[in-house]
Amino acid sequence: MTSKTLKLNELEKKKLREILQIVSTNQMALIVQLPNGEEVVIQPKPVLKPLPILDGYIPGGWKEAIY
Repeated sequence: MTSKTLKLNELEKKKLREILQIVSTNQMALIVQLPNGEEVVIQPKPVLKPLPILDGYIPGGWKEAIY
């Protein structure tokens, strides 16, 4: 994932919807530098891969087993 760093004053004239759409469409992390030197990162939520389907079985009567 790529990233782009901008200062807060560069984003003040843009609408929040526009900023979020750019981040989502380009799949990039946007690093916003605040006036006090701190940074805030805005990035899309990662898409998780589905879990694999494993071969196997559950034996009959497993609920009645003594543990």
